[in-house]
Amino acid sequence: MTAIGWIQIILFCAIITALVKPLGWYMTKVFNGERTFLSPVLRPVEGAIYWIGGVDEKREQHWLTYAVAMLLFHVGAFLIIYGLMRLQAFLPFNPAEQSAVAPDLSFNTAISFLTNTNWQNYGGESTVSYLVQMLGLTHQNFLSAATGIALAVALIRGFSRASMRTIGNFWVDVTRVTLYVLLPICVIGTLVLVWQGVPQTLGPYVEATTLEGAKQTIAVGPVASQMMIKHLGTNGGGFFNANAAHPFESPTALTNYIHMLCIFMLGAALTNVFGRMVGNQRQGWAIFAVMGVLFIAGVAVTYWAEAHGTSTLSSLGLTGGNMEGKEVRFGIVASSLFAVITTAASCGAVNAMHDSFTALGGMIPLINMQLGEIIVGGVGAGLYGMLLFVILAIFVAGLMVGRTPEYVGKKIEAREVKMAMLAILVLPLMYLGWTAVAVVFPPAVASMANAGPHGFTEVLYAFTSATANNGSAFAGLTGNTFFYNLTLAVSMFVGRFFMIVPAMAIAGSLAAKKSIPASVGTFPTTGGLFVGLVVGVILIIGGLTFFPALALGPIVEHLAMNANTVF
Repeated sequence: MTAIGWIQIILFCAIITALVKPLGWYMTKVFNGERTFLSPVLRPVEGAIYWIGGVDEKREQHWLTYAVAMLLFHVGAFLIIYGLMRLQAFLPFNPAEQSAVAPDLSFNTAISFLTNTNWQNYGGESTVSYLVQMLGLTHQNFLSAATGIALAVALIRGFSRASMRTIGNFWVDVTRVTLYVLLPICVIGTLVLVWQGVPQTLGPYVEATTLEGAKQTIAVGPVASQMMIKHLGTNGGGFFNANAAHPFESPTALTNYIHMLCIFMLGAALTNVFGRMVGNQRQGWAIFAVMGVLFIAGVAVTYWAEAHGTSTLSSLGLTGGNMEGKEVRFGIVASSLFAVITTAASCGAVNAMHDSFTALGGMIPLINMQLGEIIVGGVGAGLYGMLLFVILAIFVAGLMVGRTPEYVGKKIEAREVKMAMLAILVLPLMYLGWTAVAVVFPPAVASMANAGPHGFTEVLYAFTSATANNGSAFAGLTGNTFFYNLTLAVSMFVGRFFMIVPAMAIAGSLAAKKSIPASVGTFPTTGGLFVGLVVGVILIIGGLTFFPALALGPIVEHLAMNANTVF
């Protein structure tokens, strides 16, 4: 661990914190339908979209109608992606002449991208055409990210409104976040990435002759446009198989830092949107503080573990830390920071192989996902996931004092608590249930590259990543099999929609309630005590749920490592 390493981490945290308020102010104006500096250009486009789609922007929806519209939207997304992949051999913009993608892999990929997971059981440059990358995958990166943000804002409206039956209009929310937030940032960001050396072309793959005289095919394509939205929208799917470690995805230290900032900026800013819309920005800062405490703790542990390496390396006199699986251009600190960011934010992009991290270094990304994508989380998903834990924390506080719990002027009653528990408990059902099946089902066991606790962690990580809609892989596991394509797709679907629907039910229930003014008996939710309570509830629930599985994987692997046993 070095001073320059900590400076990089502190600088990242400082920039994200500085972006929270201005981005939160701008996004609040967008979702309130107020005029912004982009309105003269984009308002006519927005109006034309509503006219073509037959949408009345002034007509809001009940929570159930909002949820149904969202689900139907995703049915269309599934059909588009699946159809493109199955028919890509007959479609244009396919210079490498990629053949049709297998049915089970097409199914897995379609579910993956519409749920904002971007789990990839394939190498992009060797499997899919430019058209599929653009029209199928990059296009859905925008829409799945927009959906997550729209759903978060719908839940915020539940807290901010009183005696109302509506929580907004799904079609309007998705249109506005795409037009006014995602597209402008991505246009500028794509140009910056091209300036830094990221390819953006429809030309064919490049044939090169090496110094030895051998022929080499270098894959290129419309990379920069996908890189920007994959990080900004916390999607994570790589244009290339090596993802953000590939020099065409991240050619410089600056692009690596831009990627990390983009992963966090919108999710962090949504905490400020929450504070503004409920009328008290300190409420947003308190949620941001909870996320910050958990994030910094994770970074510290991962950086420490990777910088100290393993006892086996130390016994060989190698004291420079664990460089296995790291991209040498980025080193230990940037790789550790990226690993925690991408799993805290439910992004899934990687610039190092998590499978090659130390046991404890690899455990933190696993825990980040197991907690339910709440530490900033996927854009939108992180906020509504965190608000579910806030509801539970407020409920616990109410039990302590024998009073009906309140939060931002709304009573938290049995319906909200039940819905929050349903959304939270469905996640470990997928994480742990499918892992239990996979480690005893012979075809699934055959996909494991490692034995012992490390192999178990590979499987646990895969189902955790899929259910948390993260998409990063621990590597070492052959996922492109019928079993994993099907079961991971089920995990992704359940992890996304079985969390969204209860969250929307909570939004509808809260919006219909009256606002209650704070009193002397109201638990304060903007100070350190509240932050500590929420952090404690998250860690207790996570610890009770996942400690046995972690003990079978990374914890026992760490203990074995200290006895010079490696896997």
